[in-house]
Amino acid sequence: MTLPNPLPNGLPNDVVLGGQRPLRGRLRVPGDKSMSHRALMFAALATGPSHLVHVATGDDVAATRRCLERVGVRVKQSRDGSVSVRGTGASGWREPDDILDCTNSGTTMRLMAGILAGRPFLSVLTGDASLRKRPMARVVEPLRRMGATLDGRDDGRYAPLSIRGGPLTGCRHELAIASAQVKSALILAGLQATGTTEVVSPALSRDHTERMLAAFGAPITVDGLVVRVSAGAPEPFDLVVPGDPSSAAFFVVAATITPGSDVVLEDVCLNPTRLAFVPVLQRMGADIEVVPRGARAGEPVGDLVVRAADLNATVIEGDEVPSLLDEVPALAMAAAFADGVTEIRDAAELLVKESDRIGTLNQELSQLGVGCEPLPDGLIIRGGRPRPGQLKSHGDHRVAMAGAVAANALDGETTVRGWGAVASSYPEFLDDLASLTGTA
Repeated sequence: MTLPNPLPNGLPNDVVLGGQRPLRGRLRVPGDKSMSHRALMFAALATGPSHLVHVATGDDVAATRRCLERVGVRVKQSRDGSVSVRGTGASGWREPDDILDCTNSGTTMRLMAGILAGRPFLSVLTGDASLRKRPMARVVEPLRRMGATLDGRDDGRYAPLSIRGGPLTGCRHELAIASAQVKSALILAGLQATGTTEVVSPALSRDHTERMLAAFGAPITVDGLVVRVSAGAPEPFDLVVPGDPSSAAFFVVAATITPGSDVVLEDVCLNPTRLAFVPVLQRMGADIEVVPRGARAGEPVGDLVVRAADLNATVIEGDEVPSLLDEVPALAMAAAFADGVTEIRDAAELLVKESDRIGTLNQELSQLGVGCEPLPDGLIIRGGRPRPGQLKSHGDHRVAMAGAVAANALDGETTVRGWGAVASSYPEFLDDLASLTGTA
């Protein structure tokens, strides 16, 4: 494993990996990114001290922390990595003296917009070039219906977003797209609104917000695809954040496609809305065992035991897609090594992630000699025998990690350029890969 051209953040700009190196041993992946964002925000909305352990280490969650500090929330990280948050309730937040930079984090921007819509001051949310291209009208328009005053580029369709917070009124929202970020933003606005806020999703999406708020005592109920919330706040809490299943997915695929692998991924969040990639891989022939170990903050936790296996193609479509969009880059690499033609459909949302993942995955799979055809809402992947190649991240952390997963399973050297993109979610990915392949 070669790590040339270090960036200012210490990560290499280019990574050269040579396989095939089996993955063996045990690993605890970083704390769940979605839960870490929410734990910091919910602690900031509580009144009193909260204590968080195993918070995600990437730049995205760091952006949430900085935004909270800008509005007056005291956040302290100890030498052991644990984080203490002294919440003052939403009423204790103050007007920031500068623009709030969400960097590349859509979760930070959309969820903070929901909270700030109810605060009686002006705030402006921006981000990097990638985030400023991602759609924000899906949050802005329903918040406006609650009485919030928001604006942005192209009438609020894109960041920067300007928010003049104030009194909100609860109402019923029927979402056109199943989106955990939009749903969460409206729930957080609803905690500050008069009356009841009701959010109706067209399909299942991540439900960390509902589970965690309920566990922490906030006034929220769930009835199928309908979430109802009234004015209130969570109580202070202590939380050891379980491992991120989206991060674990890359090691699950790496172990599956690399002969001789046998891995245990410990203390992973087993939320059903986050594990859709597991049954997909299992029906392809993957050897994956899910071992429950209890629950934490309303979330099931446990281990994933993975051994190398031969894969067959499958079709990924319909209601399972919203729950595995972040895992599609890993699944695409599994499909590249599978026997047959895999189809990914009903996934147009891939066009507006950190990159256009339909286009970028098509390009990178082609670099590995894999037959691939982009669709308006997905990909057709002709699996078989990928070959080493020259890959690029396109500034997308999950595309970068997917490239590394494929490289580790191939004979010969593969280069992944733009590796610094992984800083947003998993800066220690290469170290963890090396620990499992014995190349550390």
